[in-house]
Amino acid sequence: MARVTVEDCLDKVDNRFQLVLVAAKRARQLAKGAEPFVEWENDKPTVVALREIEEDFVTPKILDEKPLEEAEAEAAAAMEELAAATAAAAGEEAATKTVGIGEEDELRETGPGPEQPSGD
Repeated sequence: MARVTVEDCLDKVDNRFQLVLVAAKRARQLAKGAEPFVEWENDKPTVVALREIEEDFVTPKILDEKPLEEAEAEAAAAMEELAAATAAAAGEEAATKTVGIGEEDELRETGPGPEQPSGD
């Protein structure tokens, strides 16, 4: 593949500083295992990131995205909250059932209420 240059990428972003931020973020994603949008021919992640920017696969909007770790942490926290709420609801339901069973046992132990005199 042809060599990618900073000048080629500057047409796609506002300035060199933004280019560095965009390329660095995408290079980190690639290094952590993200699928590349262009062919990866024994290049380093930074070169692949610049090539993706040059070919308009990656834009400065990538800077607005949450990091994967942060998104995973939020998802894990939400799952923990859901599990806690489910456990609390199950605990309340079990407590309600236990009270109901105890009342039935009490009725069995005391027997039926006082007998009513028959009107014969």
